[in-house]
Amino acid sequence: MDINDVIIRPVLSEKSTDLNAKGKYVFRVAMKANKVIIRKAVKDMFNVTAEKVNVVVVRGKKKRVRHQYGNTPAWKKAVVTLKKGEKIDLFENQ
Repeated sequence: MDINDVIIRPVLSEKSTDLNAKGKYVFRVAMKANKVIIRKAVKDMFNVTAEKVNVVVVRGKKKRVRHQYGNTPAWKKAVVTLKKGEKIDLFENQ
């Protein structure tokens, strides 16, 4: 798996913004990615060391459009904890 295909995008939510102050960053990752691959991708893309990686598979929700029911796709979320003193400047105001 290519390193550029592992991390899809950062997750922007109120909870993930609160976690940024604690040195934890939330990313949407590929479904085939595991903790080792995610740790290596974070190191290569942002030049920081990941101390801990937690992975969650978010189930798809049931949705209705007119008379038909369907599901949104499931996706994988990774919460990456960085070493003390390191940070990723994704959302910092300059």
